[in-house]
Amino acid sequence: MRGLLRVLGLELFGTNLTLPAFPRVKSLRGIGTSDTEQYAAVLAKKFDYRNTFYDHAPRFDIADPPQEEFGKYDFVISSEVFEHVPPPIEQAFAKTARLLKPNGVLVLTLPYSIEDQSLEHFPDLYEYTVAQVGGESVLVNRTREGQVQVYENLVFHLGSGAALEMPELCEKDLMPMLSRAGFADVKVHGESYEAFGVLYPENWSLPIAARRGSYALGRDAAREIVDELVESRAEVERLKKHLDALPARNRPWARLRRAARTTGQ
Repeated sequence: MRGLLRVLGLELFGTNLTLPAFPRVKSLRGIGTSDTEQYAAVLAKKFDYRNTFYDHAPRFDIADPPQEEFGKYDFVISSEVFEHVPPPIEQAFAKTARLLKPNGVLVLTLPYSIEDQSLEHFPDLYEYTVAQVGGESVLVNRTREGQVQVYENLVFHLGSGAALEMPELCEKDLMPMLSRAGFADVKVHGESYEAFGVLYPENWSLPIAARRGSYALGRDAAREIVDELVESRAEVERLKKHLDALPARNRPWARLRRAARTTGQ
């Protein structure tokens, strides 16, 4: 989670920022897909951001978003979602790219390996359901040609509810998939950053940033950041004047010095 948010800060502002230090820029619009409330609530205060879910309200299907959503977003966050998207996953990536503005960015995490090739568990998925048979889950699929298939030994990931793993992607296939989907700049953020507690012991399943076009900070966003900086400096000056106006013995640092002398610290 820390790695994902560090990448978001780098992609939006070009520098390392903790989430509380993100500037408040309501002209930046973003959408989350099943984001955890730990950071979704803060993002909603910082940006024009909304969190969505596949299985409950507010509902949003990243694999089949409504066309009126295309071109609206500066950023999309997707953490551990695309491995549950029905095939072909390239179609979901392409539609996600269309959600973004020309310079928008997708920040995502998903499990992927450094093996030689990806594995699609259900390549002919068309009309399907997951049923309980003998106390175990099985997937029953009817292909476009009408053939009935039954799959056992399903793999589920736990989140807000059990989610079926569709593909096992590898990095060698994933990166070209994103490029073909319409992302011009795709980067794996594999560098650790100890200051934020971001440490990667392995070199797979790392956060990825996929940008449609070249980075550009819009005029409205730049204005909001400068306005916040000016307001912050004005508040610092106001507090400084207030402290300077206090009698010397009542100033906070004077009280701290007296307390230190009393306790011998």
